[in-house]
Amino acid sequence: MDAGLDLVEVAPNERPPVCRIMDYGKFKYEQKRKAANSAKQHQVQLKEIRLRPKTGEHDIDFKVKQAREFLVHKDKVKFNVQFKGRENAHHDRGREMLASIIEQLQDVSKVEKTPSMEGGRNMTAVLSPKA
Repeated sequence: MDAGLDLVEVAPNERPPVCRIMDYGKFKYEQKRKAANSAKQHQVQLKEIRLRPKTGEHDIDFKVKQAREFLVHKDKVKFNVQFKGRENAHHDRGREMLASIIEQLQDVSKVEKTPSMEGGRNMTAVLSPKA
């Protein structure tokens, strides 16, 4: 009876060598899939977290918690504080917020870009994961 199966050596380095009766094409396909999955590496993404100068303390804590997750998963995080209207007079409040966020995340991140104004209405800071 011909079942269309082959005698495949699955562990040639063992003593004695290990062989199995199986479909050789399927064996090669599964080996190729395993190699492709192990070769895939994490693509670093830039995650953006938006804030306003009036954002509440609990909301900031929640966003810091989210940022911590991103950093643990090896993604960069960009904090963006948006100023609208009369808020533009309070850049110091945005700078304080970003400084406290950076301080809370210093155990898992390093500052890639310090807080600075961009485009007149946005203050940004970029954190990257520690190596």
